[in-house]
Amino acid sequence: MELARRLVRSNSANAYGDPLSRLAGEIEEDRSSLLSIMDDLDVSVDRVKLAAGWAAEKVGRLKLNGRLLSYSPLSRMMELELLELGVAGKLSLWHALHQIAPAEPRLKGAKLERLIERAGGQREELEVLRRRAVSDAFPAPDRL
Repeated sequence: MELARRLVRSNSANAYGDPLSRLAGEIEEDRSSLLSIMDDLDVSVDRVKLAAGWAAEKVGRLKLNGRLLSYSPLSRMMELELLELGVAGKLSLWHALHQIAPAEPRLKGAKLERLIERAGGQREELEVLRRRAVSDAFPAPDRL
């Protein structure tokens, strides 16, 4: 969520802003769905893993982007790649839950098919944005 929010903040004034804002909203909804599923399955939030994920997101900001203090096209590209990886992981989780759902009555109302479909769409949209970000970060010589 932190990464998605930062992408929205950093790109609100450009063509990436609207799709990223919508995706961040969907990711927030997916997080709520996950927390609800965890509650249904009596799985508690692991505070250590949560803190480690938060710290990793902060460390992820420290990158060689060609600019010491400002956001760059390379920053955008790298952050989109990380977000796409996160969505891929989420999609794998939804698939795993869907696989065990027939034997787990507590997953009956989880709407996993919808979550799988939405994560697949998010992944496709992020790939389109990532490809555009690659072109922005590494313009062809004739575009310079």
